[in-house]
Amino acid sequence: MTDETAPEPEGTAGGNPDARDRDEAHDRDARRGGTGWRGWRAAAEAALYGPGGFYRRPEGPAGHFRTSVHASPLFAQAVARLLCQVDEALGRPSELDFVDMGAGRGELVTGVLAALPADVTERTRAYAVELADRPAALDERITWLDTPPAAVTGLLFANEWLDNVPVDVAEVDPAGVPRLVLVADDGTERLGEPVTGADADWLTRWWPLPAEEGLRAEIGLPRDTAWASAVDRVVRGVAVAVDYAHTVDTRPPFGTLTGFREGRETAPVPDGACDITAHVALDACATAPTAHTPLRAAQNRGCAPPETALAPPATAHAPSPARLLTQRAALRALHITGARPPLALASTNPSAYVRALASAGEAAELTAPGGLGDFGWLIQPVGIPDPLA
Repeated sequence: MTDETAPEPEGTAGGNPDARDRDEAHDRDARRGGTGWRGWRAAAEAALYGPGGFYRRPEGPAGHFRTSVHASPLFAQAVARLLCQVDEALGRPSELDFVDMGAGRGELVTGVLAALPADVTERTRAYAVELADRPAALDERITWLDTPPAAVTGLLFANEWLDNVPVDVAEVDPAGVPRLVLVADDGTERLGEPVTGADADWLTRWWPLPAEEGLRAEIGLPRDTAWASAVDRVVRGVAVAVDYAHTVDTRPPFGTLTGFREGRETAPVPDGACDITAHVALDACATAPTAHTPLRAAQNRGCAPPETALAPPATAHAPSPARLLTQRAALRALHITGARPPLALASTNPSAYVRALASAGEAAELTAPGGLGDFGWLIQPVGIPDPLA
């Protein structure tokens, strides 16, 4: 990235009053979240979720990239098995909630309903949370929402949701100061103002940047807030976030911001034509939901919560400590191993062997090191023991 914060010679933006005024106007516009130069959070929000945004397009996410949900029905079967374990821990309530956050076109929630035992299906209230319009052919048993239900007793599952919660990007300037990265609609970047306030505090704790020019970080505070808000809806049960992730000891030095279009990784351009995504600091998200999150704290004080969120009912339990594990470990705990079927089955029942071999291949993809198996699972129990402990 070209540094535009250092002094510039006469004839460039720094020495040309008109150009300097233009840059200052861009900076003001960026702070307002308008067009022109903006922080990556505002730009990605408009490109992904605004009118005509990427996630509102008719083909849906599956038209551009493949998640665990699309890789194999075994993933939905594993989530259904987890929902059954939550059901048992809850004492088999008369109504059991399953909430699919960032539901795409409802692929996961549809697969989970299909995989549940009949007696559990009868008690399950299924919700798909997505900003796009409801698909015409979606199972009528699924309630389509643009925000999660106010009170959840059961399992809230967020598969590759947090990575699409937009975040700002910081980059270290020549003086060693982390500055906000501004972006134009064509993907061109420049440096803006120094990172301050809560964003700076988040960087200090979760992604400290050495004073080395060009180092970058994604400021994950909006994801922490989004996850805490989602967990706040869980009265009793479990919230799970699944995403490609890193921890404070493994942060990549230049960040992870990227784009996806038509199955291929591409440069992130906030024009609505591609996905814009970045890995998730799941360790930071894990500490966000506590008994003193803004919603619960407001409720405990008898104060009204913010108008943009719904407070959980007074019977809501405080979250237990969260746990991080790999998808490989989580799916193995849910009996998805990728083990090959016994060779003897090939001679006694060839058709069954072929089916089992195909299933083993799909399971191997879901649990593969260096691939989907390295995804992080954030397990957040609320009022019940961790079902995967």
